[in-house]
Amino acid sequence: MLIINIAGVILIALIIWWFWLYKPKAEQVGNDDLVVVVENGVYKPSHILMDGNDTHDITFLRKDASPCAETLLIPELEISETLPLNKPTKIHIPPLNSGEYAFHCQMQMYKGTISIK
Repeated sequence: MLIINIAGVILIALIIWWFWLYKPKAEQVGNDDLVVVVENGVYKPSHILMDGNDTHDITFLRKDASPCAETLLIPELEISETLPLNKPTKIHIPPLNSGEYAFHCQMQMYKGTISIK
């Protein structure tokens, strides 16, 4: 009985870490285009770092046939873009103020952030 309780507590801790505490490694956008791959229910990379003084282009490549992956939304920038399957789509990001800007699919199952220094 004790082993089952310990296993249950460990499982709960792992679930909390995965869904609420885990932060993926951030990818810095430089002079080269950053490619964000949309597949298996996630954006890779899902956390993007940018300099706010410059404009940037991010290329999204949708490899996931799920209908949810079809739409990219960046609400704070009023960006709504359809991502065709297996075709790169370039998204222009204007100069931004410091902070975090969320991007996601229409159902918010695929999620990511753009962090501005």
